[in-house]
Amino acid sequence: MWEECPPGRAALARCGAVAARGGTWLPEMAPAVSRSLPARSHNRIRELAEPKKAACANDPRLVWGNQETIWTLSWRVVTAQPSPRTVALAKPKQDFGKNQCRSLFLYGCGRESTIWERPLLVDFGFPSDRLLKLSEPKKYQAAYLQQRPRQSSEWPVSPAALSYKASPRILELARPKALHPEFLLAREVPTKVTNAAAVARASSPLQRLAEPRVRKVTCCYECSFSESVIRPVSKLAQEAIASPRTLELARAKRLHPDYVPLRDAEWPVTKAAKCTVATPRLVELAQPCRRPPMVSAQFNPDAFTVKETAKKATCSARIQELARPIKR
Repeated sequence: MWEECPPGRAALARCGAVAARGGTWLPEMAPAVSRSLPARSHNRIRELAEPKKAACANDPRLVWGNQETIWTLSWRVVTAQPSPRTVALAKPKQDFGKNQCRSLFLYGCGRESTIWERPLLVDFGFPSDRLLKLSEPKKYQAAYLQQRPRQSSEWPVSPAALSYKASPRILELARPKALHPEFLLAREVPTKVTNAAAVARASSPLQRLAEPRVRKVTCCYECSFSESVIRPVSKLAQEAIASPRTLELARAKRLHPDYVPLRDAEWPVTKAAKCTVATPRLVELAQPCRRPPMVSAQFNPDAFTVKETAKKATCSARIQELARPIKR
């Protein structure tokens, strides 16, 4: 895209804008600009017209996963000699998992641990001296062996017990308990069928008895018109005449003469009750009882004391009767 810059002070600004937009400032435009600008500004315009270089054009390209450093190492760092401590810390740890190919993601941060397969017995070597020492059983202390009544776990039997002859009662008690004469052993789970039973043929009465019993379904009835009864009523029952006793029993039970039905939830207030005026005595009795608050009760030393008149009071026979516990 070629654009011409007009002469004057605005020419410099427009030429800079042309270069900024990616346009090219041509030398043919210099005569138009040179008539209004000094010669020292021509070099500055050419410098501003040059495109910018890329920020990372000369920087080395970084590749993820290689062993190259991000920053270039100086000559002193490359030729430096590490100390013995640095050499000791730089040694890799001993790999106890031989012949195990583990993926790199196992050592990543934030990943859950995996269950590794157990190595073969061939990979295990002879145990170390430390393992052999720890696997030895615990020895008895000398003080315990001196106080021990016997050297073996088996109880020693005296010669008198070895040559002892048991009495008839001991022999009777040593005899195991016998089974009941009518005891039968548990038979095997699969019952063996005899050949006669396998070849036998059932008679006609047996086949008739083996058939399932057919019961009449009485919980369901055939559909009919809506005015009909649920259960079928016989014709004799429909034409039967009830006796006086049946009529007396069929009569509904009457209520008691003194029976009072339940009153309504809403009580009607009479007109006289609405227009009545309470007497001063009723107003006095309607006032709630005023008691001191519990906060001030703890500061009153006589709050829980019993009056002298209450201590000398004598209860009546009725109160004594009511105070007596009920015997159950």
